[in-house]
Amino acid sequence: MSDGFQILVKDVMAKPVTIAKSAFVSEALEKMLDEGVDPLIVTNNGTVIGTTSRAAIAETLGSRKTQALKATSIHVANTVEENFTSAYPDQNIDILVPLLQHYKLVVVFDAEHRLIGQVTAGDLLKVLRPPGNLPDVMEPAHTIQVEERAVHLRRRMLDGGINRFIVEEGNQTLGIVTETDVAKALYALKDIVEGTRQEFRIRNLLVRDIMSTPLISVNADTDVSDVIDLMLKKNIGSVPITQNGRIAGVVTRNSLVQAL
Repeated sequence: MSDGFQILVKDVMAKPVTIAKSAFVSEALEKMLDEGVDPLIVTNNGTVIGTTSRAAIAETLGSRKTQALKATSIHVANTVEENFTSAYPDQNIDILVPLLQHYKLVVVFDAEHRLIGQVTAGDLLKVLRPPGNLPDVMEPAHTIQVEERAVHLRRRMLDGGINRFIVEEGNQTLGIVTETDVAKALYALKDIVEGTRQEFRIRNLLVRDIMSTPLISVNADTDVSDVIDLMLKKNIGSVPITQNGRIAGVVTRNSLVQAL
């Protein structure tokens, strides 16, 4: 760091949040929501084998292969991705920037390759802040109408690699819908509705039924640091940015890390 004071990986890492690959996705989702983390580190006999995310769980819960199964009987092993990389505690924090620009999670190992910590975008943004103004760190905002079917929302998320949509009714902004909302809705439905009725219910689910309200947004002239503080305090992954009364874009933890 420029002032001669070095910040190391161990100074920013958090306690690792893990789940066994033999656990059920219901446990994984509950853990993510309780602890406010995404993704979780997946282990097998204590060894790190990958991660599981809300998006991966939503995809598995919504797939035809698991149609007849309850969420409480689908294993985490069905949702494991390898979307992580690793670092060591005594490395400089600067190495985390390019790693977190490519991966959602950095796993921290000690010299004996034991898991001792994890670093996400949120952990990094507590100590590193990107320069510039909000318009410099925004992503485009994607919108969806409130009466759209949730299955169409999922298709747009999967096809476009989009994690969140601003929900509108005509030109009026109502709320936001994210991968988390989709995962929670599919999980709830799978646990209360059996077999073929389940598919019927899922097909008739609307964006209105699963979105989060109210929408927390900020004006484009807000200081970047204030927006990061808001995201960390409320544990939210994104904040829509308004300009002249309209949504101009969205700031996400990922877009902030890309700007570092």
